[in-house]
Formats: sequence, structure tokens, C-alpha cells
Amino acid sequence: MTDETDQPSTGTTAKFVLVRDYTPDDLDALRKIHGRQGFDYALPNIADPIFVSKLIIENADGRIVMASLARLTCEIYLLVDREGGGNRSAEKLEARERYDHLLALHRAGERDLLARGLEDAHAWLPPSIARRFGRRLESLGWVRDDSWTPYCRRLRP
Repeated sequence: MTDETDQPSTGTTAKFVLVRDYTPDDLDALRKIHGRQGFDYALPNIADPIFVSKLIIENADGRIVMASLARLTCEIYLLVDREGGGNRSAEKLEARERYDHLLALHRAGERDLLARGLEDAHAWLPPSIARRFGRRLESLGWVRDDSWTPYCRRLRP
């Protein structure tokens, strides 16, 4: 894919920028760019198939000046029927039974995601349960990551 994209104007004349697909020949340049940024994370393995979009911008001299690397991210949703799924007419599931179910689902889910080639999973907790259920997740090895500020972009066709 090669695409000429019109840059948004910020009071200057709009320019056309060449956006192209990444090739393995670009890897050394991306390693250098990543290193110069000085962020505290290793350059990921962008040959991994979970990187579904890898785009490059070069300057007029053919030197890579920017790249966009999009990796699939797994978001976990947990649905819990506190009434027991109708198995016990009006009886609620006991806390211990719910926890046993959570543990079984947690173990099976982790194996399933690893088998699909995923490296991590994310959960966004509603404020009403974040404190209590967050502690439960931490006891299962989840980490609350407030060190980076998340942003979301809703994609539109």
C-alpha cells in the first residue's frame, strides 16, 4: 500500500506526505528511532502477526521519520449472573461458588488467549466495582497500570 495523504493545514500550506507499508528492511531504522525516543519499553516484535498495521513515512531523502504500528489488544468482558442462571429458582450463587467459577474461567481464558498468540489482556472496570473487584483481579496477577494514560479512538468508515 502506498498512499498520499493530505496533511491538515495549521496555518501553513498543506503538503502531501507519502505513507507506505512497512518492510523488513525498515527494522533497523525503527530500532534507532525507538531508541532515540527514550521510552521505558522494548521495541516489540513487529514481525508478530498481532501487528495488523505497520505504516511508514519517509522524508524527501528517503529516511524514515515516523511509523505507526498497530497491535491487536484484547479487552476482557466478564458477565456474571448472580442469580445462578436459573439453576436455583430464587437462590443466589454463593460468593465462594462465584469465585470458583471465576478461577476456572480465568485459567481457561488465559490458556485460550495464549494459544491464539496474544500476550496480554485488558479490563476496564466500571467505577461501581473498580475498588472491590480490582483487588480480586490483583490477587489473580492483574496489574493496575496507571503509569501510562490511555486514550481511545472510535473508528468510523
